[in-house]
Amino acid sequence: MAVARVVHTADRTLTGRQLASLLTPPPEGRFGYRELARAVREALLDGRVALRLRLPAERELAAVLQVSRTTVTGAYDLLRESGYAHSRRGAGTWTAMPDGQAPTALGAFHDETGSTIDLALAAPQAPAEELAAALTAAALELPRYACSQGYHPYGLPALRAAVAQRYTARGLPTRPEQILVTTGAQQALSLVLTLLGRAGDRVLAENPSYTNALDAMRGRMLRVTPVPVTESGWDTGLVDAALRQTAPRLAYLIPDFHNPTGHLMPQEQRRELARAARATGTWLVVDETLTDMALDVPAPAPFAATAGGGDGEQIVSVGSLSKSCWGGLRVGWVRASARVVTELARVRITADLSGSVLDQLVAVALIDRLEVILPQRVEELRRRRSALTAALARHVPEWRWTMPPGGMCLWIDLGRPVSSSLAARALRHGVRVEGGARFGVDPGTHEHRLRIPYTLPEDVYEPAAERLAAALDGAPGTFADPALPDWVA
Repeated sequence: MAVARVVHTADRTLTGRQLASLLTPPPEGRFGYRELARAVREALLDGRVALRLRLPAERELAAVLQVSRTTVTGAYDLLRESGYAHSRRGAGTWTAMPDGQAPTALGAFHDETGSTIDLALAAPQAPAEELAAALTAAALELPRYACSQGYHPYGLPALRAAVAQRYTARGLPTRPEQILVTTGAQQALSLVLTLLGRAGDRVLAENPSYTNALDAMRGRMLRVTPVPVTESGWDTGLVDAALRQTAPRLAYLIPDFHNPTGHLMPQEQRRELARAARATGTWLVVDETLTDMALDVPAPAPFAATAGGGDGEQIVSVGSLSKSCWGGLRVGWVRASARVVTELARVRITADLSGSVLDQLVAVALIDRLEVILPQRVEELRRRRSALTAALARHVPEWRWTMPPGGMCLWIDLGRPVSSSLAARALRHGVRVEGGARFGVDPGTHEHRLRIPYTLPEDVYEPAAERLAAALDGAPGTFADPALPDWVA
């Protein structure tokens, strides 16, 4: 799903104000009918507006946008003619999608036999030898569980214990009952938002931030308050002011090798933010999925370990094995108080009774092998980061970035607001990248940025940089691959 604000309504009807808030206005600031049709079409394609929603009445939208009703009528006519809307007699105009087209968040999955280089997914391959060994160990353990019913809503006890022990070893004493095993970190975050948030609640989020997390917030009709993460990282004063002024119900943070900027939050800032959140009664939801990807610095301690006194009581940590091991395993977790974990489990069983026992047994075996896996993973990422930066320096020397001390991505400054158009041209040249707008809290922001992961083999980056340079120059493309997805990891 795209980064922009997504609207779903109970009665499937958009109000004029809702639609207006989702549209990117034209440079001149006032909509003509063609500009209005274009803006609605773009909002549909990047996921801001859902399909099969009733558009506001022409008179209502005209009043909100301060244009004539004729302008709105002309725009709706264009949308119907191009297949982006249809009308029902007596029921108004509804959003639609032309045959053969899908919103960017719903594109087909990648055809790995194609020639397109996918630089949009920050997801490494599995460590082959260790995964094979873990599968063997899991197969030996599986018969012990096969005689049971197989449902473990809290997670397999052995895996809860293994995750808890890892938190304890990293400086945060944790009991197994404080761990809920989930189907990846995305489900963990979704459960936390469902339990702790209600439609209309404010949630503070970094800007930019992880696109799928932002989408999860918007899908639950939470009101997102952005706080900037800049070249120099977090401004504690701004975050503290945002907490005091808006008193958000939740705050979502990625302090460890922030996605997409790669920044690492200093320890003192962590303590200050924990104190500030406690003062406003705000739950801190801390995404630690990239914690192990420490390339140039020691791996940080858990965020909750830095909170003084009782400041850790309202901290919920989310983690997974997707970056450390493999995203295909789909094993994540929540670390919170035992009471919160119990409530999360009750939410979880309404949609997902339990995770796969086999996957969780594999996860237990992989956690036992992390002391071998992580050094190899970190060294691999260092080599790939060097290959990517060297290739970009050769082919697009005008681009700039701050070398991240960890994580999996470069947050590149293009020097001009062209990332969306560049991403579209790059796909025609056989390379898929994600423009910075996909990671912004508000539509149209971060247009001068690209996020490029360094998770592919080193030899990929030279041809990828060549194709990006060709796309930047506007040369004809020859590598189009229509089977690529438009989703982000």
